[in-house]
Amino acid sequence: MTATVSGGAELETPAPVTPQNPPQAPLRADPNFRRYWSARSVSLVGASMTFFALPQLVYQLSNESSFATGLLVAVQAVPYVLFGLVAGALADRLDRRRIMVTADLLNAAVLGSVPVAAAFGALTLPHAMAVGMFGATLFVFFDAANFGALPTLVGRDRIAAANGAVMGAGSVVEIGVPSLTGLLISVVHPSSVLALAALTAVASALFVRAITRPLSDPDRAPGALTARRLRSEIADGLRYLWNHPTIRPMTFVGMLQSVAGGAAVGQFVPYLDRALGVVRGDWRFGLMFSVHALGGLVAAMLVRRVAARFGAVRVVLYGLPVSASFGIAYALAPNWWLAMTLLGCWAAAYMLVVINGITYRQQVTPEHLLSRVNVTGRMLAWGIGWTVGGLLGGVVSTAFDPRAGTVAGAGALVVALIVAWLSPLRRAAGVTAIPAGVAGRDDQPG
Repeated sequence: MTATVSGGAELETPAPVTPQNPPQAPLRADPNFRRYWSARSVSLVGASMTFFALPQLVYQLSNESSFATGLLVAVQAVPYVLFGLVAGALADRLDRRRIMVTADLLNAAVLGSVPVAAAFGALTLPHAMAVGMFGATLFVFFDAANFGALPTLVGRDRIAAANGAVMGAGSVVEIGVPSLTGLLISVVHPSSVLALAALTAVASALFVRAITRPLSDPDRAPGALTARRLRSEIADGLRYLWNHPTIRPMTFVGMLQSVAGGAAVGQFVPYLDRALGVVRGDWRFGLMFSVHALGGLVAAMLVRRVAARFGAVRVVLYGLPVSASFGIAYALAPNWWLAMTLLGCWAAAYMLVVINGITYRQQVTPEHLLSRVNVTGRMLAWGIGWTVGGLLGGVVSTAFDPRAGTVAGAGALVVALIVAWLSPLRRAAGVTAIPAGVAGRDDQPG
């Protein structure tokens, strides 16, 4: 189904995922969603542990190299570039549940290799980097299946609520888990924390396996999967994303946001250590992570109401200036407590735009293209944007200092702001005024 917006652009409106829509009961009363939510929540506990412990491990093994931490961010993003399109096509063709369970179990084995190597005194920097890359590769396939699984599980009308519930749980996890992880690392080696993360991956696989409702359209026959068919289906997903008047610019905005995020995350440990005096093992490390998560929780709680009131496109247009302002201010903060406050505000604005963009893509994309289109968006944002951001932050930090590396990444937010306001997003939202400082005439649509 389509609807015409200002300027004549054709926008897709949400339609049923399958002829057999899931029952529209409250999500909390849906046992299958509770299993899905439990799987994602426990998985996010492990991801939070890994997010905190692996950079610490790399920082230690590399003799406190800020370039190594930036390189870790980059190698974790590369698999999306290499495998994202293939993973999306496979997830739209094969059993999404099986892909998710297999990826979880293999990830448990990858993470578990770290404490085993440490126990035998064989843990090295290349091993830690390889864990980051292989874990990220498995996440590509899990993520591709997950993008299509959730809309099929809950129905399009409940996607925003479902995403908010999952990401809200993730933010709650990230408020407490980093602080606890920081305490653990002060008394045990980071490799021991990764052992716990491996157990959460096993638990996630068990919860996903327990879901009884289909995670793929049961009426769609898988068919023979040949190389030619795979190329054709990848092309279908790319064509849909490129031709959509609002998904395309939203995706490029997400990629530029990820440049800023990749630089900030890659330089997080060196930035706190060298620019703000928050040394490794300091309780303030965990607090900074928790405040970042609190901002994400605020975004998850607000996204459904904000998008319903203003529309998804306007959330992107007006959220970006706020995200850019807080991102640059965080990078320039003179002390840790101001940096912490600005980081929380930036996280809220940043995640509001991110969650809104993901939800919108899931709502308007046809079921048979869900994994391909959404994983392509993630590939551009995470695979390219995050990689460029991680490398940019690492190179600038090595040449100058970690603060300069963070500032360089935050500059991508200004570019994202300009791209958004000079794109068809402005016409689709019916907005005529452009924020001060953004080039272009008011009477010219992007």
